[in-house]
Amino acid sequence: MVNRHYFGTDGIRGRANQMPMTVDVALNLGKALGAVLPRRGAALKVLIGKDTRRSGYMFESALAAGINASGGEVLFTGPLPTPAIAHLTTAMRCDIGIVISASHNPYYDNGIKIFAANGFKLPDDTERELERYLDDPSLCQVALTENIGRSKRIDDAPGRYNAFIKSNFERDLSLDGLKIVIDCANGAAYRIAPTVLEELGAEIVEIGTSPNGYNINDGVGALHPETCAKAVLAHGAHIGISLDGDADRLILVDETGRIVDGDDTMVMLAIDLHRRGLLKRDTLVTTVMSNLGLHQALHARGIQTVQTAVGDRYVVEMMRAEGYSLGGEQSGHIVMLDHATTGDGLLAALRVLSLMQRTRESLSSLASVMQHLPQVLVNFAVSKKVPLSELKDSSKLIAEIERKYGENGRVLVRYSGTESKCRVMLEGEDRALLEKDAQTIAEAIRAEIG
Repeated sequence: MVNRHYFGTDGIRGRANQMPMTVDVALNLGKALGAVLPRRGAALKVLIGKDTRRSGYMFESALAAGINASGGEVLFTGPLPTPAIAHLTTAMRCDIGIVISASHNPYYDNGIKIFAANGFKLPDDTERELERYLDDPSLCQVALTENIGRSKRIDDAPGRYNAFIKSNFERDLSLDGLKIVIDCANGAAYRIAPTVLEELGAEIVEIGTSPNGYNINDGVGALHPETCAKAVLAHGAHIGISLDGDADRLILVDETGRIVDGDDTMVMLAIDLHRRGLLKRDTLVTTVMSNLGLHQALHARGIQTVQTAVGDRYVVEMMRAEGYSLGGEQSGHIVMLDHATTGDGLLAALRVLSLMQRTRESLSSLASVMQHLPQVLVNFAVSKKVPLSELKDSSKLIAEIERKYGENGRVLVRYSGTESKCRVMLEGEDRALLEKDAQTIAEAIRAEIG
């Protein structure tokens, strides 16, 4: 098996101009795609979109150069949300779609996500094959001079996605009378999201719609919903919508300024779909990070839950394999396979807005069905990701704390799939005790890794 040191749980990601996010890797990846990916026509047809990071320009050019060198054709969309690229890849009959984005990470990071022709992320086997070519670029073959590919801009890409998004909002409804704060994180949705909401009738207050290449996710967006919450209260808005840098995450704010996370949103949507007989297999797919309160709220209403490892790709894989229609993550990835192939923050926001308009209920009322148990999350940097099972002292400590909580709490320790960090999550009834135990575990891991 090829050692995977390029692809993580969400494509290739890292600091721009440092391995693996270098121009050389992007160039070789472009060539490798021509060798590995199946194509409908004589030449590979590739759609490339990006967020607003300054480094996106060079990765866009490098990928295109590699694809063209292998004989492939490239279509550039400019800044567009990740789910827009997934949708347009299928709608425009492309062989693959590429998103240049590090999602919620700071501007100095970047990433490359790849969607297959069906709009879903590449399977592990394909990524492993690409790794083989990245490890040995000499395997990549370039096209004959007369077969070199070319690139061009697609000016109507935002309009195509706009039409798709609005087609998922009931024609007999509008957003008339709603004041909405929309925070686009200075990211990929900075134009499209305000436009869609205004065209549907909302009065909007914009935040994070002035990207400069460096301010993506900087104090705004889904990772900083408190900024949106302040604006909701200041402007007397009915709802706040916070997207992340590539707009595949959604965190909401209700009219009282309370933050409504991905768990809340999944519960609201699951109950609504279940009530209308549209929740396939009466089941919601979540990750192990979802709050126990989510499971309690849904089980009380006859809705089952299934858990996966952390990462929206694992949620999607479970949904596709078992025929489920709704899933997501506490962090704000909401996946609705009846409408889209990946998490879409704007689409999820419209489904919540539809629910509010159909029921004439406030967001605070709709979200009140779920009661959160106290949850503490500690993130800390690590120099290397030593398997937790090999950290004997830390493993023993974690087991002791798990026994202490029993059925009244949870302990989850894992490494990030996209960053050099370890995450310690504890859930239970006593927040002070949770915080103390989480820090104790974090300190033990730090000490043992060195």
